[in-house]
Amino acid sequence: MPSKLERIGTLSVTDHDRGVTEMRYVYPVVSRRAGGVSIGVNLNPNNACNWRCVYCQVPDLKFGKGPPVDLELLERELGETLDAVVHGDFLERAAPEGARRLNDIALSGNGEPTTSPDFGAALEVIARAMDARSLRGSVKLVLITNGSMMARPEVQIHVRRMAELGGEVWFKLDSATGPGALAINNCHAGPEEHFEKLRAAALACPTWLQTCWFRWRGAPPSEQEQAAYLAMVERLKREAVPVRGVHLYTLARPSLQPEAPELEPLDAEWLTAFARRIEALGLPVKVSV
Repeated sequence: MPSKLERIGTLSVTDHDRGVTEMRYVYPVVSRRAGGVSIGVNLNPNNACNWRCVYCQVPDLKFGKGPPVDLELLERELGETLDAVVHGDFLERAAPEGARRLNDIALSGNGEPTTSPDFGAALEVIARAMDARSLRGSVKLVLITNGSMMARPEVQIHVRRMAELGGEVWFKLDSATGPGALAINNCHAGPEEHFEKLRAAALACPTWLQTCWFRWRGAPPSEQEQAAYLAMVERLKREAVPVRGVHLYTLARPSLQPEAPELEPLDAEWLTAFARRIEALGLPVKVSV
């Protein structure tokens, strides 16, 4: 009988189904931003998150945190998936042409991974799996986070451990205004609090901003939102916060939240024009549409 991984069809940037492998914690995707195959590690299989982004593709999303992790199961699932990708024919079978490379292992999934009580232990599982296959240095370890837990000392310890493992943080910043973050992310932290969490992340580990912009009720981000974002970039440079750059992207998959009918992707021309304004302030930008 074929294994779960052998039954996977061709992956696509428009479908990041967490259940494609029928595994609890591990799933492969083709990532626009990674430019290849990313092995996702989902520490929130309970579909619980401490934010609710209007563009979120998680079904039955609920407010909460990640549950305890079955670390032995995570290790088995990750090992099986990495062996299929590194030593098997998974990339030839399941990745489209142009994306047949393993780019990273990403702590992402169906909620905020740093809310998991086993976030640090899961990092060590991933480190062992990478070292057993000589992947450290050639395959990145990425934490995709909303940044909400970065003020916690134990999370900062784990993020510094990520830096030791050659990892990087992708820190969500969809709005630099309080009303914008509340509307888009259901984030109640003010801009100053979120900025300090960003500073903490950037000082602990190589960090990129990840910003999802889109049309909402037909309108792109307002001039006020654009100005606030650029002012935040200027402050990053002025205060020498070592953010590496910005992943600026738009919607590729449909939201599963109530706001879904009101959301549309921005076109490449709009995103590229705004990216040039960020770059003029001294931060590199990677645009994905």
